[in-house]
Order: sequence, then structure tokens, then C-alpha cells
Amino acid sequence: MARRRYVARGVPGGYRVWDNRGRRWWGDLYELCPDELVEALNGGAVPAKLTALMKRYRALKR
Repeated sequence: MARRRYVARGVPGGYRVWDNRGRRWWGDLYELCPDELVEALNGGAVPAKLTALMKRYRALKR
């Protein structure tokens, strides 16, 4: 199995998305694990789908 580029990691206060290739955090801090967002990033990243998922997870933390 190939190593995934983006993974969700638990941090104090929630989850963040880690970019293995860039070795840095990607996106915001999320209270719930962003499984669908990570799957969309690792699969062919469609900008419209990513935007919708980011808005959804951002709204969940309010």
C-alpha cells in the first residue's frame, strides 16, 4: 500500500491535517476528525469538493 500524502493527526483541541510530502500542517484545526476531507485530498483533489468539505468541517467547529 502506498504511503498517503495527507493524514489526520490528533492535536490538543481536535485534529489537524498533516502533509507528509511538505512536512507541514495543512488547513485549520478541526474538532471532529476530517475523514472525508483527508480522503478527498489523497484521491484526485477536485477543488469544488474540497471547498464544500472545508466549509462543512469549519461550520461544525462553531
